[in-house]
Amino acid sequence: MRLADRILGALLVFAAIVTAFYWWSYFTGGDVMVVHDRWYTAFESSFPVADGWMALCAAIAGLGFILGRPFAPFFGLLAASAILYLAAMDITFDVENGMYAMARTSDAMKFEIFINASCIVLGAWTLLASRRSLRAGISPAG
Repeated sequence: MRLADRILGALLVFAAIVTAFYWWSYFTGGDVMVVHDRWYTAFESSFPVADGWMALCAAIAGLGFILGRPFAPFFGLLAASAILYLAAMDITFDVENGMYAMARTSDAMKFEIFINASCIVLGAWTLLASRRSLRAGISPAG
């Protein structure tokens, strides 16, 4: 089993856990909210189901990569596409609404930037690793 696949698997499982904690924080205390205005919460509140799908695929792929299971790259492609799509939606919203400028004074926005960057890197890495495994016709263990 490749060490890179095991690291990727651990990061995918971690991403699923962080996603769950993000939504727990959002709905219980709002610490991750950049602003509390209705235009912002209306947008953000539309993500839990899609993020749940992404987190489910990421967790399954992650466990598959860690354990060297043949289903890992298939769920990896599902997770990667969801991660990259959701990152693109979030980044577009943040750019269109001038949200990145708030990072100077908002820890929540700094965390949002970290999430955006992490999603791009994790999504691309997952896509490439899954593609490599599928093209080689091997499981991550092979």
